Amino acid sequence: MALTLRSPTSFISKALKPSHKPTTSDEPTSLISFISLQKPSFTASSSCRLKAVQVRASSNDLSPVPAERLHPESKAVRAAHSGSTRVPVYVMLPLDTIFKGNDGKGAVNRARALNVSMMALRSAGVEGIMADVWWGLVERDGPMKYDWEGYAELVRMAERNGLKMQMVMSFHQCGGNVGDSCSIPLPPWVLEEMSRDPDIVYTDRSGRRNPEYISLGCDELPVLRGRTPIQVYSDYMRSFRDRFSNYLGNVIVEIQVGMGPCGELRYPSYPESNGTWKFPGIGEFQCYDKYMKASLQASAIAAGHSEWGKGGPHDAGQYNQFPEDTGFFKREGTWNTEYGQFFLSWYSEKLLQHGDRILTAADSIFSSTGAKLSAKVAGIHWHYRTRSHAAELTAGYYNTRNRDGYIPIAKMLAKRGVVMNFTCMEMKDEQQPGHAGCAPELLVEQVKKAASSAGVELAGENALERYDEAAYAKVLETSRSETGMGLSAFTYLRMNKRLFEEANWRQFVSFVKAMGEGGRKSTLPRCDTSQSDLYVGFVNKVERKPEPEAAAAL
Repeated sequence: MALTLRSPTSFISKALKPSHKPTTSDEPTSLISFISLQKPSFTASSSCRLKAVQVRASSNDLSPVPAERLHPESKAVRAAHSGSTRVPVYVMLPLDTIFKGNDGKGAVNRARALNVSMMALRSAGVEGIMADVWWGLVERDGPMKYDWEGYAELVRMAERNGLKMQMVMSFHQCGGNVGDSCSIPLPPWVLEEMSRDPDIVYTDRSGRRNPEYISLGCDELPVLRGRTPIQVYSDYMRSFRDRFSNYLGNVIVEIQVGMGPCGELRYPSYPESNGTWKFPGIGEFQCYDKYMKASLQASAIAAGHSEWGKGGPHDAGQYNQFPEDTGFFKREGTWNTEYGQFFLSWYSEKLLQHGDRILTAADSIFSSTGAKLSAKVAGIHWHYRTRSHAAELTAGYYNTRNRDGYIPIAKMLAKRGVVMNFTCMEMKDEQQPGHAGCAPELLVEQVKKAASSAGVELAGENALERYDEAAYAKVLETSRSETGMGLSAFTYLRMNKRLFEEANWRQFVSFVKAMGEGGRKSTLPRCDTSQSDLYVGFVNKVERKPEPEAAAAL
């Protein structure tokens, strides 16, 4: 999920060259296409005809504009929205939604196609969209030199389409993870600091450096040109707040604070880049940069066992091994000894402290804006059925057969009123490979109980792209409050071309409708005769010229 390089400087030159350079004239590979320019053979009834909304030329104009809708909501949709059991659905935008334009400023990628896609989502009853606010794009030109232009354009577009926004403060790199379709490294000036001091990034036992995210070991050290990472993140969030103050709390309703790789509160213990890790490997501990090693040594001395501070467990194995292949994670392994408990407590506590530092800063910045704060926790479900829960331990979640590792996380989030966003909501135990010891359903139930115990809101996401009825049915089941603690919101991964295919779109619209009714199963009619939900793709084939506005969206 990140570059894994032994040389402290070898990743710099590559990271400065994005692997994908989108343009506004690209074929909309991840967005909806209603009418083909080559074969303009589709039409729909006048009640469902789409027109792309013109985007304002000036990206400095942040004045509110009236929202435009494809057609009015039906009574059923309005009733669902007002119900107390309603679970709002958001949709993640493509990772490359914002890019560096030809003028050197941020811009919306394939803006017209994105606008039409937003119209379709809103018509389907979707509450809003989620967008990554990439540190590597916004602060790329130098410390505290922020470029919000592309995001300003995106926020205005969402408002015009009547959509709310979840904005992710993405302090990690894009590239090397499951589903990553582009490369957005950390800011160039940060990469330069990494080359000077490679220990500011996570490091494994073999010395592999991982430049996906700054090591939490230097959270409070001025390693970024005189500022600490926490100060850098705070300045970034404060600038975002000041730029979008008129939209926070009304259009931008949630700020998800990134706290690790993939924006998740965890260590990068299972990096897929370069084939370092493959499912269902146990991963490796990431505590071998000099700052983490100094902290471990100090904690070991304080515990009266200086010999415990020389490094991580020597018998924890390698990325792609299984628990029983190692001395540390096997059934009666070192994990359950006094030393194992000391190390795992230190390792997990460092992660909790990291999360608390960033969320404390975020709370002070956004507390008066009306926008919620949220934090993402990874759904690491493989080897869950073993005693040690090895894959969770290497990621920083001290969760074993004998200890609940999610209650401390939930309590830390509850202190700041932060929503706990958890993944793998669509997965069933029976669908996973038997040899991997997977139990996503049991894991989700444990997390729901932890959130309920701590009094924190729980929201969800799907971990993998799914379009089938079984996946939607599982999310519906999990979201219902009558089955225990329900979900406060669900974010669907992700908007792309496949979502708008005929069969997939019908499944999705039906799912959104059911979530709006509190998770109760509902079925859409074959035709949209009531004008309640736009059904993209189910149109009559007749030869006619495309609408100019719709054709322009391609």
